[in-house]
Amino acid sequence: MAADMEKMQENTAVQGAQYDENQIQVLEGLEAVRKRPGMYIGSTDARGLHHCVYEIVDNAIDEALAGYCTEVNICLHKDGSVSVHDNGRGFPVGIHPKMGRPAVEVCLTVLHAGGKFGGEGYKVSGGLHGVGASVVNALSQHLRVEVHQNGKIYEQEYSLGKIDYDLRVIGETEDTGTIMRFWPDIRSEANPDGVFDEGIDFSFDVLKVRIREMAFLNKGIKLVLRDERGEEVNERVFHYEGGIREFVKYLNKNKEMLFPEPIYVEGVKNAISVEVAMQYNDSYSENIYSFANNIHTPEGGTHLMGFQTALTRAINNYGRKYKILKDADANLKGEDTRESLAAVISVKMPEPQFEGQTKSKLGNSEVRPIVDSLVYEGLEIFLEENPAVAKTILERCLGAARAREAARKARDLTRRKTVLESGSLPGKLADCTERDPSKCEIFIVEGDSAGGSAKTGRDRMYQAILPLRGKILNVEKARLDKILISEQIKNMITAFGCGVGDDFNIDKLRYHRIVCMTDADVDGAHIRILMLTFFYRYMRPLIEKGYVYIAMPPLYKVTKGKQEYYVYNDQELQKLLDQIGRETKAEIQRYKGLGEMSSEQLWHTTMNPETRTMMKVTMEDAMAADEIITLLMGDKVEPRREFIEQNSELAVLDF
Repeated sequence: MAADMEKMQENTAVQGAQYDENQIQVLEGLEAVRKRPGMYIGSTDARGLHHCVYEIVDNAIDEALAGYCTEVNICLHKDGSVSVHDNGRGFPVGIHPKMGRPAVEVCLTVLHAGGKFGGEGYKVSGGLHGVGASVVNALSQHLRVEVHQNGKIYEQEYSLGKIDYDLRVIGETEDTGTIMRFWPDIRSEANPDGVFDEGIDFSFDVLKVRIREMAFLNKGIKLVLRDERGEEVNERVFHYEGGIREFVKYLNKNKEMLFPEPIYVEGVKNAISVEVAMQYNDSYSENIYSFANNIHTPEGGTHLMGFQTALTRAINNYGRKYKILKDADANLKGEDTRESLAAVISVKMPEPQFEGQTKSKLGNSEVRPIVDSLVYEGLEIFLEENPAVAKTILERCLGAARAREAARKARDLTRRKTVLESGSLPGKLADCTERDPSKCEIFIVEGDSAGGSAKTGRDRMYQAILPLRGKILNVEKARLDKILISEQIKNMITAFGCGVGDDFNIDKLRYHRIVCMTDADVDGAHIRILMLTFFYRYMRPLIEKGYVYIAMPPLYKVTKGKQEYYVYNDQELQKLLDQIGRETKAEIQRYKGLGEMSSEQLWHTTMNPETRTMMKVTMEDAMAADEIITLLMGDKVEPRREFIEQNSELAVLDF
C-alpha cells in the first residue's frame, strides 16, 4: 500500500497538470434539480437518497480508474450526514477560465460541469453526465467540501446548493484528495420544504451491497464503509485483489461448483477494456451481471449480447469438433449454455452510451463485436487447455437442452388459447368478472377451507381466488421440465395467463395484484417463500413491476365487551392490552389458520382494500435476493444453519 501511495503521488506530481481548471467544461445551470429531483436521482425515496452517496463514491472511483486513487472511506455520521473521503488528486481549485470562480465551486454549483466531457481529465468515467456532485449539493441542506492539494487544505460550504462563503485555505497537508460531507434535505415538521420523503434514512446494508460491488469491479482499490450512528461502530472493509473472479466466487458461495476456479478472460481493443469471469454451479438458473464503467446495466446491452453470442458459439464449436455434439444433434441454444452459469461482464471505455440517466442498458454498437471476439478467443483457448472441464460443461449444457425440450412440451399443455376461454382455466379457480388487469387481483390461498372462506367473502367483480393444496415444489432444486409437471404451479401459470420462463409475456397477465395469502405461522411462511422463489426464478417481471403482494392476516382477535380488535403480532397484542387495560376481562382468540376465520372476518381483516394490510414484494437488489433465495432454498445446509442462528432473534416463535 505504501508503494502504491508513493507511485500515486509521483503520478500526481508528473501528470496532475492534465487535470486542472482548464479541464472543467460548463454546459448549463443548476436551477432545475430541486424542482425535478427524480430526473437526476430517480426518486425522492430511500433509493434516491442512497443514489446521492453512489454519485459521490463514483467520482472517487473515477479517480481510481484514472490511476490516482487507492482508497475511499465512506462514513455514516450520527448527525445524519454522510462523508466520502478519497486519496485522489482532489477537486481542481484554480480559477475556471470561463466562470471566473474556483473550479471546485463550479463543479458543485453548475449542472453538467466536470472533467468528463472530453479533454484529458478522465479517459474512463462512470459519472458520464457530470451531474453527480452538483445534484447532491442541490439536494442537501448543507454540504462541505475539503480539498487536499498543493500542500494546502481548501474548504468551502454550501446550503441548498448555494455558496456560504468563498473557497478558503484552512491548513496545510502533504496529502492529496477530497472529503465531501453532505446533510440530505429530508422533509420533516421542522423542514416542510425538504426534497426527500419524510422519515427515510441511510441503510448500512443497502450501501454495503453497492460498495462491495465497486470493490469487486476495481481490483486492488480499498473501500471502507463505516457506520457511527449506533452504540458501537460498524465497519466493513472491501478489498479484492482478484477482482471479478472473486465476484463470481461470491455469487456462487452457497452453491456447489462444477469446477474449482472461475474462467477468466480479459483484453483490450480500440481503447475498450473487457473483463469476463464465469463459473458453472449446481443450480438450474443463470446469474449474469453486466457492468459498463462500473455502472450496473440490469437491462444488459451490447456487451451482454457479445458475451452471449461468444459463449454459445464457443461451446457449440467445441462440441462439434470433438463429437460431443453428434451430427444428428441440433446446436445448443443460448439458454442451454447459460443454465447454472454465474458470470460477471465488465467493460470500460472512453465514451459509453447509456439509455437514459439511469444507465440501465449499454448502447454502444462497437462494443458487441469486441466483447464477442475477445470472449470467444479466450473461451476457445480455455476449453482446449482444459478438456475435462470442457466435457463437464458440454454435458451440463446437453442436459439443459433435453430439459428445455421437455419443458416446451409441458408448456404447451399449460398455455391458454385466449384469456377469455375460461373453460381452460384451473378447475379450482374462482375467477372475477372484470377483464381489465389493472383492476383485478388474485389471491393464492393456502388450503381448501381458507379458499372456501375467501371465495364466499370476496368481491366477485375484481377478486379471483385460487386455492393451493399443500406446499408447492421447491423450484430451486428442479429444472423447468419438472416444475411444469407440478399441479399447483401449472394452475398458477394457467390462471395468470402470461406464460413462464422464456415464454413469459407481462402484457398477457390477467391480474396486476397477485396476493400470497397463507397462514400466519411457520408452515404458512414456508409456503409463501416457495411461491416467491417460483416468481423470482421464472416470472421475475411480476416482482420488478410491483405486482406481487403478501397478505397480512391477523394473528389474534381481541374482544372486550362489544369492541373487537384484530392484531397482527405479539408486540401489537401487548400494546393493545396496555391500552384497553389488562385488569379488565378481554377474550383473546389466536388464529391458527385462515380457515378458522369466517368469510366476513377474512374479508374485513385481509381482503377489503379499505381495511386490509398488505406488503408489496420489491427487488431493491437482485443480487441480495438471489443470495438469500439460494441460501434458504438450496442444497447447502451449513450456510442455512448459520443464517438461522444469526437471525433467530428476529423470528416470532409459534408454540
